[in-house]
Amino acid sequence: MEPAEYDLMDAAEARMWWYRALHARVIDALRRRPGPNGTVLDAGCGTGGLLARMAALGRPLAGLDFNPTAAARAGAKSGALASAGDANRLPFADGAFAALTSCDVLSHRAIDPPVALAEFHRVLAPGGTVVLNLPAYDWLRSAHDVRVHNDRRFTAGQGRALLAQGGFSAIDARYWNALLLPLMIVQRKVLRSDEAAKSDVAPFPPWLDAALHGTTAIEHGLARLGLRYPAGGSILLVATRP
Repeated sequence: MEPAEYDLMDAAEARMWWYRALHARVIDALRRRPGPNGTVLDAGCGTGGLLARMAALGRPLAGLDFNPTAAARAGAKSGALASAGDANRLPFADGAFAALTSCDVLSHRAIDPPVALAEFHRVLAPGGTVVLNLPAYDWLRSAHDVRVHNDRRFTAGQGRALLAQGGFSAIDARYWNALLLPLMIVQRKVLRSDEAAKSDVAPFPPWLDAALHGTTAIEHGLARLGLRYPAGGSILLVATRP
């Protein structure tokens, strides 16, 4: 990502509705499918917001980010062991982790998705859980994707196929940020259609942040009751390493 994007992430991820909604879904997925006992790795941990929230799981945590400064921030913020490294060549032993999370990493232009997934498979213990978040739909590409160096966006089917080809099983792929998708389309394709537009990561007025987060919470609650959404701005995937 652009260095400025790390600064924005570091400042916003504890409070901004988007990060809170994403992190809640990842943690819920790990509670539902924890994998064996052991350490959870956040591959592409950024400045550590998810790691800090995953402390509530009561499990050993580790983080990795390509940017050494971001990894240092992640370690300071979360207390987890965070290091610099490449998701295409993870600097960890085979079977070192019980679970692995990776949010909006396979979309990055520096990542080769099949290679990274092979590495995720390698460092997970048998029975281990992988939780991925992917940005949805190439047609939703915007100035924000340029700033964070996203080179690709996905459909749920494409994400499921990548995991299957990578040797994972029990794959669950679900769209989320569905109720806010119409607003996302307007914001990205109309209001900020210029590639010079600012990042999507920014402080929101408290009333607006609360309204957006409340919408995602309602959506999450309905999903936990079994409702599946046909479309959404993001895709959450959960799978098991056999």
